[in-house]
Amino acid sequence: MPLEFAPVDASARPLHVIDQAGLDSWLEGQPDRVAAWVRASGFTGAIGQVLLIPDEAGAPVAAMAGYGKPETRARKRFVLAAAAEKLPEGAWRIASGLPPEAAATEALGWLMTGYAFDRYKSQSPAKARLVAPDGVDAARIEVLAASEALIRDLVNTPAQDMGPDTLQAATEALAAEFGASCASVVGDDLLTHNFPMIHAVGRAAARAPRLIEMCWGEVGPKLTLVGKGVCFDTGGLDLKPASSMLLMKKDMGGAANVLGLARMIMALGLKVQLRVLIPAVENAVAGDAFRPGDILTSRKGLTVEINNTDAEGRLVLADALALADEGAPDMVISMATLTGAARVAVGPDLAPFYTDDDAAAQALAETAAGAADPVWRMPFHTPYEELIEPGIADLDNAPGGGMAGSITAALFLRRFVAARYMHFDIFSWQQANAPGRTKGGFGQGPRALLGALPRMLNL
Repeated sequence: MPLEFAPVDASARPLHVIDQAGLDSWLEGQPDRVAAWVRASGFTGAIGQVLLIPDEAGAPVAAMAGYGKPETRARKRFVLAAAAEKLPEGAWRIASGLPPEAAATEALGWLMTGYAFDRYKSQSPAKARLVAPDGVDAARIEVLAASEALIRDLVNTPAQDMGPDTLQAATEALAAEFGASCASVVGDDLLTHNFPMIHAVGRAAARAPRLIEMCWGEVGPKLTLVGKGVCFDTGGLDLKPASSMLLMKKDMGGAANVLGLARMIMALGLKVQLRVLIPAVENAVAGDAFRPGDILTSRKGLTVEINNTDAEGRLVLADALALADEGAPDMVISMATLTGAARVAVGPDLAPFYTDDDAAAQALAETAAGAADPVWRMPFHTPYEELIEPGIADLDNAPGGGMAGSITAALFLRRFVAARYMHFDIFSWQQANAPGRTKGGFGQGPRALLGALPRMLNL
């Protein structure tokens, strides 16, 4: 089903959104027949409850959707989507009860109930369509939904069909859609163009590593997005156990999220000079795989001792970040499914981010909640710098000790950027079905960033 609002149509049936505490007062304003029907049904207004209201002939002419209590809603995201999934097919319009400040978020959640990843098997997403609520920017919400669907599709696609070459093709297709330019440096040309760590990580795979670049916009501040595009991660010679490989198709989630954010920016016409850089590789095992103990020289000239080949994401990002910095950007943002330590710290639902820019962090924090895209600031804790300095080389890609793993990874990346910088260490995976969020890949950070960019870049 297209992730779009239903057209404004007199045939759209009314939907009343019912807060549990307000049910009795709502019933007082209804005909006796309706009030009796609701009381007899056992409807309480709990989240996810749906009750169809029939006319005198028994045909459904309206519906009620439970909206729960404030304390219950605080534990949820896309509350109205829980009801949208249960409504019968057809168009619905909000007739009462939806708080204006929640309308945009709930409308987005409703649209996302129509998402299904059906490339390999037919699926049955929700079919109830929503007329855009009064006061919302319907076109913007549709852009957010389509961009979220792009992120989910890319992350959900298994590595057999989403390698570095197909990630490049997806970027080229997005560029063509919005009139952007796109170019790639592939295989041994990475050495010629001085991307040695991208080459080292990806050279053992059958599909060649590459650096993908997309550019759009000619006016405004320079914004560069860098996304980790590790299309599958075996761990390399430090091979992961089988259980740890099960979700490694999503190790290109950083690339998917920056492409989703880029799509939002281009579709909405933000006045920025946008540059997207994606180091796309597979971390494979073969005779020419890079090894523990190797010392790699990065594009920036810093040397890196390899103490774990499963800490490859920061290596490919480092070369891309060095390139980003050479363009004198006003801001660089990187996104990566980088460390398990981030999941230990904040779990799968929060997107931790790092920045030294307090104003940017404040702008992001203030927009994230309203975007239903929760984030949490983590510290660039400078005293930990010595943990990533092994002595034999400038940097260590996997310091021992097992502590502060997300922070030390972020500090590693910061060494390659002099510009204003923000880094996201995301999970990009929904572990179980939830309203508006099917199990599988999903976006973390792009909507919050989109809302914050006008303040972050003075747009």
